[in-house]
Amino acid sequence: MDFATLLQILDSTVRLAIPLLFACLAGLFSERSGIFDIGLEGKMLISAFFSAALAYMTGSVWIGLLAGIAASMVLAAIHGLASITFRGNQLIAGVAINFLAAGMTVLIAQDWFDQGGRTPAIEGSARFQPLTLPFADTLSGVPILGPIYAELISGHSILVYVGFLAVPVTWYVLYRTRFGLRLRAVGENPGAVDTAGISVVRLRYAAVAICGLLCGLAGAYLATSLSAGFVKDMSAGRGFIALAALIFAKWRPWYALYACLLFGFLEAIGNRYQNIEVLGITLPGQFMQALPYILTVIILAGFVGKAIPPRAGGVPYVKER
Repeated sequence: MDFATLLQILDSTVRLAIPLLFACLAGLFSERSGIFDIGLEGKMLISAFFSAALAYMTGSVWIGLLAGIAASMVLAAIHGLASITFRGNQLIAGVAINFLAAGMTVLIAQDWFDQGGRTPAIEGSARFQPLTLPFADTLSGVPILGPIYAELISGHSILVYVGFLAVPVTWYVLYRTRFGLRLRAVGENPGAVDTAGISVVRLRYAAVAICGLLCGLAGAYLATSLSAGFVKDMSAGRGFIALAALIFAKWRPWYALYACLLFGFLEAIGNRYQNIEVLGITLPGQFMQALPYILTVIILAGFVGKAIPPRAGGVPYVKER
């Protein structure tokens, strides 16, 4: 593998890891507050549709982004209502959101655009364009470091940089702010938080809202940056892979970044090498495409180590009288 090919694979790794990273951080906020959310997939999917649809209809990617975030936050509010207010089963509520989003997106897309459940292709100002960082063109001729800066670091859409920035911001919010301390406490012992006079319901709704915001960014990135429009089920299980990455990262922001980059790297390898030979055996392209999902199963089967979720996770809080 030459240097140029390696750069291309790493560039694809970054692009493919970003939606996973947004969704993983979304699940991190939600689960740290005690709300297990397997509806990340559905929120990403509905955000992808509305961001692509509104970007195409208005010609503005920013309006599309806001529409995608709003759609995701509506589903997040529904999940919060079911899980927090009505104390329903959080896992079932998440499954319901996934089914709802999968059906709604195709139905509305067919009604609006009549293209078999997809949106028309978007281009120009309706898509996020690559950003050229300062001095990228000037430094591109410098051996090794120049191409790394010009091709790997520069040339991504703004949401890629927002995604990487979200990691230290998440770490700071969770571990260096009063809100983060309370959020982590409510996921471990909501009774103690309530006794201190802090609203458990308000904190959990705040976490669910942040989850909806981040899933909205993930879906918008899929439809208006990584791709040029919406197609049926385009999230393709990324919400579940993000959950696996979250467990692999043991609910820590920086580890979440590394886990998502690992999954993105495997997907990039699968896309790059449709057929690869190992020990004289040619692996089919379908195996390479399935590699990230196979790794998900292997990791969850026992290679994570001891990963302890928040103790109050998945349990509705009932205030003692």
